[in-house]
Amino acid sequence: MIKDNKTRGLFDEHFRYEKITKQKDPLLKLDRLIDWSIFVPILEAVFQKEEPKGKGGRPHYDYLLIFKILILQRYYNLSDDQIEYQILDRLSFMRFLKLTIADDVPDSKTIWLFRESVTNEGIIEKMFENFGKILLEKGFIGHEGKIVDASFVEVPRQRNTREENDKLKAGELPEKWDDNQNKLEQKDMDAKWTKKNGVSFYGYKNHVKGDNKSKLITKYKVTDASVHDSQVLEDLIEPTDKNEAMFADSAYSGEPISEMLEGKEVINKIHEKAYKNKPLTEEQKKSNKEKSSTRVRVEHIFGFVENSMNGSFIKSIGIVRATGIIGMMNITYNMFRYIQLCDLQGISVPIR
Repeated sequence: MIKDNKTRGLFDEHFRYEKITKQKDPLLKLDRLIDWSIFVPILEAVFQKEEPKGKGGRPHYDYLLIFKILILQRYYNLSDDQIEYQILDRLSFMRFLKLTIADDVPDSKTIWLFRESVTNEGIIEKMFENFGKILLEKGFIGHEGKIVDASFVEVPRQRNTREENDKLKAGELPEKWDDNQNKLEQKDMDAKWTKKNGVSFYGYKNHVKGDNKSKLITKYKVTDASVHDSQVLEDLIEPTDKNEAMFADSAYSGEPISEMLEGKEVINKIHEKAYKNKPLTEEQKKSNKEKSSTRVRVEHIFGFVENSMNGSFIKSIGIVRATGIIGMMNITYNMFRYIQLCDLQGISVPIR
């Protein structure tokens, strides 16, 4: 029976939070296990130099607060307007951000401006690298091989005429576009079309290198969707990959790739590909099957993004903004993967 009692008690909010906790709120564990202070120096270095001198004007929001909002935004795949509303509406979001009902909430414009700043200053890449170094130092990233793969990140499809698309493919600006600034600002001239297994995609690609042992992303690169996976492999390889096995599907196969890996002293564990009039031998098929048991681990990354982070469809214009958002997506994935690893190892305090 529901109580017909509208009187608010002193501990009502506390009891509501307890109920949320019992529902296994993922944000509570994330907030407890991440040492958020590691991101502060990078943020302050950018935003303090942007602050106007002198008194007056509305005070700035805490940089870390808005950075955590970007994490929320990527985990739940919400627009700027949606995340503002959800913070106002959801107790779990407020608890994660350390906000009370009496606190001001950054509006969508503030969130957008913050993301623009960290994107244009290259801060997202720095924070990804910083967090990665800590994970490596604490032993969460092993040296037991790497796996590379790429996933499409779609954006809203452009309504262009065939003639306009032909111009864009040729690297030219369609007629009258430069005369209409408002129209030009809404056109993504960096996103590209491509087709895979008969399905068309429009947007960008998130090329990632994952650690075989932990399934953490150790490096990434963003390109338009038309760039072939193999073209990015060399950009993902680092000196630390020397003498490690590199796993990938047959899209990365070929003599140029083999020679490149050999030159960098990386062990080639890429699937072999069959060619016309040259099918795979039984030995090659057996080798590919053995490699698959490792290579398939990279699917955990993209599966988590699609299923737990509500997909990889984003609403942005241009590769610079897409790179920033996809970078935040990769940071967010690594944070939640780290939480999973902590659970497996029985860790209950932040790594520092």
